[in-house]
Amino acid sequence: MTLTETAHAKINLALHVRRRRADGYHDLETLFAFCTDGDALTVAPADALALTIGGPFGEGLSAGEDNLVLRAARAVQQASGTVRGAAIHLDKRLPVASGIGGGSADAAAALRLLVRLWDVDLPHGALHAIAVGLGADVPACLVSRSCRGEGKGDALDLLDDATLRGLPVLLVNPRVPVPTGPVFKGWDGVDRGALAGGDPLAAALAGRNDLQGPAIALQPVIADTVSALAALPGARLARMSGSGATCFALFGTAEERDGARAAIENHFPQWWTLATLLR
Repeated sequence: MTLTETAHAKINLALHVRRRRADGYHDLETLFAFCTDGDALTVAPADALALTIGGPFGEGLSAGEDNLVLRAARAVQQASGTVRGAAIHLDKRLPVASGIGGGSADAAAALRLLVRLWDVDLPHGALHAIAVGLGADVPACLVSRSCRGEGKGDALDLLDDATLRGLPVLLVNPRVPVPTGPVFKGWDGVDRGALAGGDPLAAALAGRNDLQGPAIALQPVIADTVSALAALPGARLARMSGSGATCFALFGTAEERDGARAAIENHFPQWWTLATLLR
């Protein structure tokens, strides 16, 4: 039996940093949305746990015990008491460390897959606890539905996302590395106010990404990316996701999105793009 899951790309439609916490993390308010596309994970029964990695962004990634996918698998084994193994393959289609939850989404997809493969009885609360231990974005990626995140981003409330589902979105990454730690360190500590409640699309339009400025200070091309997206016909919202460097634009129609992608690829052929939908 072989099972496959999509590790859905994550977008922070808005990300407000409210304060620095004593534990070194930051208190956040964010709107998570997820794309229909992402990395792909496949699992099959095996005597032991093993991970292989391929795909356009797989080169150079470690498949060792420090990989989040294997850490997720070990955590399911430990929590459920199973001694079964699995052959796991990760098809890495999203840029690495790019603000769209690649590693976190991969770990979350592994959690969902292995619970099914091994037929173990782990309630959602137990899976959520495992996800929290793996990283701040993993709980949201485990749900992979539009939600509001607070605290470190792991205190989640599902959203009435009727205004988001099916929206065409274009992801663009200028292919520059932006490590998360220095971006958070560059935040100026100014609380610019709370994220609005109510309709998530309206809240996103009224919101901001407080990490966009610090990321631009590290990689100025991010400002060019957001500006290029915002200038495209039909773009309703253009912003950086997470700690960067991937940026996104929301569109009203797939035709507008596809035209925008063609324009970006024509003017910036070295940039990575993905035309997709919010799920």
